[in-house]
Amino acid sequence: MVDRPATPTLEGVLTLKELVARSQREHRKVQELLSYLGSALRNLHNLNQFLQLIPVIATRVCEGEGAALLLWQAKEGCLTLAQFHSHREEWNVTLRPLLGDYLSRLPLEMAHPLFARLEVELPQVLQVTAVGTAVIVAGQEQGWLVVFSDRSGLVTHDARKQLLNLVADQTAVAMEQEQLRLALRERERLDRELKLGAEIQKHLLPETHPRIPGLQLESRYFTAQWVGGDYYDFIPVAGGERWAIVIGDVMGKGVPAGLIMTMTRGMLRSEVLRGHTPAEILSHLNQVMYEDLTNSHRFVTLFYSEYDPHSRQLTFCNAAHNPPLLWRSQVQEIVQLDTPGMLIGLEPQGQYENGAISLTAGDVLVYYTDGFTDAANFQGARFETAGLLQAVQDACALHTTAQDILEYLFVQVKAFVGPRGSAGDDITLIVVRVTD
Repeated sequence: MVDRPATPTLEGVLTLKELVARSQREHRKVQELLSYLGSALRNLHNLNQFLQLIPVIATRVCEGEGAALLLWQAKEGCLTLAQFHSHREEWNVTLRPLLGDYLSRLPLEMAHPLFARLEVELPQVLQVTAVGTAVIVAGQEQGWLVVFSDRSGLVTHDARKQLLNLVADQTAVAMEQEQLRLALRERERLDRELKLGAEIQKHLLPETHPRIPGLQLESRYFTAQWVGGDYYDFIPVAGGERWAIVIGDVMGKGVPAGLIMTMTRGMLRSEVLRGHTPAEILSHLNQVMYEDLTNSHRFVTLFYSEYDPHSRQLTFCNAAHNPPLLWRSQVQEIVQLDTPGMLIGLEPQGQYENGAISLTAGDVLVYYTDGFTDAANFQGARFETAGLLQAVQDACALHTTAQDILEYLFVQVKAFVGPRGSAGDDITLIVVRVTD
């Protein structure tokens, strides 16, 4: 006699159908929860409100009795209880304080060792089943999402583990979006401040050229960043009987150099009013600025000159700046104007010396900062002082106005640098031509 398979009873069929229906309902519930979480992420405006949802969603999709989101505080080297949820009121009273107390007693260390410790210790400390996963933001562990239950089989199924990981990933995306939003806001704030600083600095530099008898003046100034460390000025001396022509460069660039440039301008103008010689002016300036420059770990190079329109004599003093170039029209040769002198801020009692030279009609003076000679092409070759010397020689032989000479010099350096090269530093150029 052959045994036949038993015919399923009506009760068994109904039970099976109920299990299938229950599974479908649970699947729809999970899908709805995850869809709601995704919608909240797409419309994220408040990170804290979004994070409040995370333990709630994690509890429901993993069929736990509660969940917590722990966030890593990098500066303090510790974990904090950011969010906690449980549909059991007694767990809110007992489990939440217990978890907070446990976190407060953890040693200060890196995130990964702490997370590894949590995975082992939490079930023992809380005396419930606790299963967690890391919240990884931009490749760094930034938090721990843990689900609690008093049932030993919690999240043993692969599907539940995947759901917990999915919620943790959504949390990470929200946190990364918030970090990017805050970084963008900070960048916009800094850009506004830098733009304002650039506008202020622009107004501190000469906006027009003074009319000095017997001279043509032209200048141009480019900053490598919003704010630059180059400085130039035209200052009336002794009620306009003489004119100071000044150029300087703060070591470095950007905001710190710009602040020191502003300080240098104010202090130099104050010293010029005292009526001292160029060497005395730079000596006093060095003494006044020494402490501030030392504290900021920066120095200033400065070339200070005074032109007397009546005698056509130029007196000058150099504090380690690039020596201006003087093209002598009568012999069509270039000489460099220089005197011994230390950087402003290098030593408290720096020594400086005066120099003097008489100018004649047709002579051309070129003041510049090292951003001009340091301009490099894509192969890394620099324009150098030799390139400037040749450009000045050609410009003065070809042109008879300060404007044309300045334009010619910039054309030459731009042609040398090319479209793929770079001027990595601030650039300042002053061209002075002695007229008839």
